[in-house]
Amino acid sequence: MLQTSFIRKNKIKVLLGLEKRNFKKLHLINEILILDEKKKTAQNVFNKILEKENLISKKIGRILISYNDGSQVKVKDLKEKSFFLKKERNKIHIKLEKISKILENKLNQIPNIPDEEVKKDSEIHDVLCQEGEINCSIINPLPHWELSKKFCLFDSNLGTKICGSGFIVYMGKGAKLQRSLIQYFLDQNIQASYQEYSLPYIINEKSGYATGQIPDKENQMYLIEKDNFYLIPTGEVPIMNCYRDRILTDLDLPIKATTYTSCFRREAGSYGSKVRGLNRLHQFEKVEIIQITTPDSSFFSLNEMILHVKNILKSLNLPFRIVRLNGPDLGFSSAITYDFEVYSMAQKKWLEVSSISNCTNFQSKRLHLRYKNITGNIELCHTLNGSALALPRIMAALLENNQTENKINIPKVLVPYTKFDHIK
Repeated sequence: MLQTSFIRKNKIKVLLGLEKRNFKKLHLINEILILDEKKKTAQNVFNKILEKENLISKKIGRILISYNDGSQVKVKDLKEKSFFLKKERNKIHIKLEKISKILENKLNQIPNIPDEEVKKDSEIHDVLCQEGEINCSIINPLPHWELSKKFCLFDSNLGTKICGSGFIVYMGKGAKLQRSLIQYFLDQNIQASYQEYSLPYIINEKSGYATGQIPDKENQMYLIEKDNFYLIPTGEVPIMNCYRDRILTDLDLPIKATTYTSCFRREAGSYGSKVRGLNRLHQFEKVEIIQITTPDSSFFSLNEMILHVKNILKSLNLPFRIVRLNGPDLGFSSAITYDFEVYSMAQKKWLEVSSISNCTNFQSKRLHLRYKNITGNIELCHTLNGSALALPRIMAALLENNQTENKINIPKVLVPYTKFDHIK
């Protein structure tokens, strides 16, 4: 959440940043500033009334101590004034709560301001680098959903039977390969000093709000209505909420954490080839990494996370590229995001497998996540998150890119986990 003080001091910067996102409700900024002024005015009136009440209370105390003729009359008059002031104070309090609620509602609609490097609305994203050879050992490679039928790796029909479209049942070596990838990613993250967490897959509304998924992505999340709980859309949500309402020290930072979770997304409006096989699922597995840093070190940590994911993809021998997202494609809480995309030989297109974002202090404001700096001042932390990595499209690319006429080769780094070097 943006702070009203920041919006007031940087109004032009905020408006230009929101234009980068193609944000349509720019009128909210003026409305927020007007409401903030009304809130300040009401708060000042409230404080003055409270001050008068306290003075009257002290006067009554002094009169009662030095009791004399006429004291009862004086006390009665003062109590009447105090009663009147209390009624006025209650009216102002109700008004103040109403203004605060409207103000918070409008602030909740404002996304994070994009970093200066982020470009305005454009169909073409900045491709920062591309690595790995795009080639295949056979002329007409099969897409992963055809390979799955050939080698009995997963079954979308069983997923549909059990739950509905967009769900997958892995089996045999398909299940083992997915489990091996999860463990490999976790091991790589732990080796890079990320502490592993095992977390709930269900969150309450407060947790979703704290990381910016609610209200922005509420319609894309699965709601358990009876308990007003949500299934997590990403491991970022529960892991960040472990640090909600915390005041850390600069010695605690950076915090680096990783987790493996299933993720649940409604993905409303998805259709066509984009949802074939493993391309887009309502439930999928993902290994997440997050960092919590000081403001002056968050972009160093961002580059560190990018390098970490790059090295994992290199170890899998997958051709990949890194893309910096433009303003309209940024997540609600993100100031800057880099997508990793792997190339699918059979589908002849790039598949997103990781997004790494710096949310600056936007999430921290909602999380009430702060730290005490070296001078003793309390500041908001910066938060970063990324996939290391999302499983379905990694699986798709591995199957398609490593196929031969009668088998699928397994990358060497995974063999100690799978205990087999090919599928045939």
